Amino acid sequence: MYAVEAQGLGKQFGSFSALRDCDLALPANKVIGLVGPNGAGKTTLLQLAAGLRYPTSGTIAVLGESPSANDPALLARMSFVGQERPLYGDFSVADNLEVARRLNLHWDHAYAIARVRRFGIPLDAKVRGLSTGQRAQVALAIAIGKRPELLLLDEPVANLDPLARVDMLEELMTTVAASGPTLIMSANALADVDRVCEYIVILTSGRVRLAGEIDEITAGHAFISGPRAEGIPAGWSVVDGREADRHGAWVLRADGARAPIEPRDNGTIARSATLEEIVLAYLRSAATEAGS
Repeated sequence: MYAVEAQGLGKQFGSFSALRDCDLALPANKVIGLVGPNGAGKTTLLQLAAGLRYPTSGTIAVLGESPSANDPALLARMSFVGQERPLYGDFSVADNLEVARRLNLHWDHAYAIARVRRFGIPLDAKVRGLSTGQRAQVALAIAIGKRPELLLLDEPVANLDPLARVDMLEELMTTVAASGPTLIMSANALADVDRVCEYIVILTSGRVRLAGEIDEITAGHAFISGPRAEGIPAGWSVVDGREADRHGAWVLRADGARAPIEPRDNGTIARSATLEEIVLAYLRSAATEAGS
């Protein structure tokens, strides 16, 4: 069973297509990163998975079920934290945790209390008076305190300072290692995805451009830079290239059997592509298609 499976998934807002013809099969027990520019459809995909919105076309299944905000049994198995990190602002931290305890069947109150205390957040403090980072930590404590099978996070480290970002990501990794939920998170910073994710989905203009295990994706892409006359080795296709005068730089995708990518005596650089190079190549390629 996949954590999230979509076929022909589309979501329309008036004349705007937030998602179009998306086919996905996201594996369980993985840390999955959704990347793409603003407006690519990352938030919409997470909201559809959480049952907060419904598809205009196609289907989506979460943990083998059709998601709905009116399905308490499925909601008990997953947690969603949006960018606004919804909490009761006029309640204290302790009161927010108590509300969560009463609403969630598998609630781990000891964990939630310990996690908040570990980050030095006063339990009697009003949520409205907390810093952005502290509110994020409380929201995450509640999301993990549900002990979900699936954890959906929309930009979980957005607007956090560098130290808080690292603390948050390390906490997520500790949680996944300890209790094994599937984690799907959207992110704008590729460094965050590279640090913690095992699987990646690249979205642009509402479409899935690439999805797969990061190790397999990087193994199947290469970077080459050198004289244009050298051409592209057999068995490789260009994802994106930049050319100037007689010199060029390309990110290549392997197409089945291919010739090895090796440096040459004429100064050509040839190596495996980094995840950042691969993601940027697909984003540029999509932007070029949209502008043509």
